[in-house]
Amino acid sequence: MRGDDTQQAAMFSYLMPEQRVPGDHPLRPILAMVNQALDRIDQALEKMYAEGGRPSIAPEKLLRALLLQMLYSVRSERMLMEQMQYNLLFRWFVGLNMDDQVWDVTVFTKNRDRLLEGDIAQQFFQAVIEQANGKHLLSDEHFSVDGTLLEAWASDKSFQKKPDPPKTGTGSRGETLLNDTHASTTDPDARKYRKSRGAAFQLVHMGHVLSENRNGLAVGVRVTVANPKAERETALDLLRAVRGRGRKTVGGDKGFDERDFVTGVRAMGVTPHVSPHTRRPSHVDARTTRHGGFQVSQRKRKRIEEIFGWIKSVALLRKVRHRGRARVGWMFTMGVAAYNLVRMRTLLGGAA
Repeated sequence: MRGDDTQQAAMFSYLMPEQRVPGDHPLRPILAMVNQALDRIDQALEKMYAEGGRPSIAPEKLLRALLLQMLYSVRSERMLMEQMQYNLLFRWFVGLNMDDQVWDVTVFTKNRDRLLEGDIAQQFFQAVIEQANGKHLLSDEHFSVDGTLLEAWASDKSFQKKPDPPKTGTGSRGETLLNDTHASTTDPDARKYRKSRGAAFQLVHMGHVLSENRNGLAVGVRVTVANPKAERETALDLLRAVRGRGRKTVGGDKGFDERDFVTGVRAMGVTPHVSPHTRRPSHVDARTTRHGGFQVSQRKRKRIEEIFGWIKSVALLRKVRHRGRARVGWMFTMGVAAYNLVRMRTLLGGAA
């Protein structure tokens, strides 16, 4: 018999959001790892708030909401708040009950800015890495490094001449460059830069990732000013932070086949498995390239592009929504942490 098309909604529900989420939903293992990471940084979160006063939004809920925004490609905080009004999955992940009021977008943004001012993203990222290490998902010997450009939240029209340009430039011979005499009035930390000759100049920040080669998880992340040396200098800094006394290797593209990088990593006891230049003499000779491990590193290093691709297409950080290198770096770090969580869920077969 055909049922009636009644429009009267029930006044009460006897099911909690937890019961409405399937047991095999892919967010379940991610939430377990997120909560474990939040427990590790609980003291850091506690220090950010005063002992007295009116209770604010719990920072744990803020961080879960920001992760949801990246995991589900939500374009703005306003759309995120709209989703949380009626999306039971979002409410369950963030930790809101059925009758809890969703925050006003302005209130959410102001409370989120408090997190942006702290080093919470880096600590959360490290807490996720510790979980991966505890589950034996990381390699402590073989790594890859690369950088990518993050388009700034500023238009080309904002790139104006400085009122007091410096007399000495930052060129290789001290010449004055365009970035020395001009700056964006919207985001002064952004720089005009292009990564290849055929590309157009854009106002960008530069994001860097150091990944391990066993499973392609990111173990180091940073955002810097965009310039030709930034990739190599930041790669050296990220490698110095890697623990372990054994011999290590690092893979990279042709951009890392420079004297400063090759000599720098060798001084740290790291073998440079970088792609050699073909149009000019390479700083990596046959003593390195003849070994089978070099070819393995060259294949593995390309997986770092999966991290950049996910961050730009899924987490929507191709064009960042924040201004200033510190805030862009905060969101980029959270984006890399979100990628690691998704990757770890896959590697562990959905187990929490």
